[in-house]
Amino acid sequence: MNTLVLLSGGLDSAVLAAHEARSATVQPVYVSVGLAWEPGERAMLERLLVAPVFAGKALPLARVEFTMRDVYPPTHWAIGGLPPAYDTPDQDVYLPGRNLVLLTKAAVVATRSNAHRIALGPLAGNPFPDATPEFFAAMATALSLGLGHRLEIATPFLDWEKEQVIRRGVELGVPLELTLSCLNPSVGAAGAAGMLPRHCGLCSKCRERRDAFAGARVADPSAYANPSPRR
Repeated sequence: MNTLVLLSGGLDSAVLAAHEARSATVQPVYVSVGLAWEPGERAMLERLLVAPVFAGKALPLARVEFTMRDVYPPTHWAIGGLPPAYDTPDQDVYLPGRNLVLLTKAAVVATRSNAHRIALGPLAGNPFPDATPEFFAAMATALSLGLGHRLEIATPFLDWEKEQVIRRGVELGVPLELTLSCLNPSVGAAGAAGMLPRHCGLCSKCRERRDAFAGARVADPSAYANPSPRR
C-alpha cells in the first residue's frame, strides 16, 4: 500500500519521506502554489530523490498545481521573494490556507491512485491553526466524505523538535545537503546535474535551520549565500 508524502524538498519533509519508506512504498507529491522559492525546491528535489536512501522505495515525483497567486496579492512577501528578517517569529511567515490547499490536492491524487494514507511533516511548537491534531482529524474526515475514499492524514513528527528530525535524517542516511529550507534561495555552484540552489542565509527559515543543526550537534552541510546576521 502506497503512502503519499507531501514533499517540498525541505529538511523535515525529506526526512519524513525516508521515515515513511521504511514501511511502505512512498509516492512523493509536490504541490506548486506559485510561491517565490518553488523553483529552488524543485531543482533540489531532482537531486534528492535519486539518493540511495530512496532507491526502490519511492515512486516518481507527482507534481501538481493549486495556485494561490489569485488570493495572495502580488506584493505579498511569499510571491515577491522578500521574506521577513532573520530573527522574526514563526507567526511572521504564516501563509493562510497552506496545509488546507496542500492536503486537498494530495487527497485527490491519493484517491486516483487508491492510496489511503497522506503524510506531512509539521513539528512540535508549530503555532499555525492548520497544523493542529484537531485540524488534521477534521480534514481527514471531510476529505474522506467528500471524495468517497477513506483517507488517513499522518503527522509522525508532530511531537518532534527539528533537532530530532536532523538526527533521524542522519540515522536514515538522508543527504541533508540536498534539502532546502529557505524563503529566498539563490543559485549555487554547478553540480553534476546542473546548478543547485543555495540558502540565502538571511531569512527566518535559514536561522531555524542553522540553530537546529547546532542544537542537534550535527555539522551543517548546507550551502549559504550569506553568513548569519548574528555574527
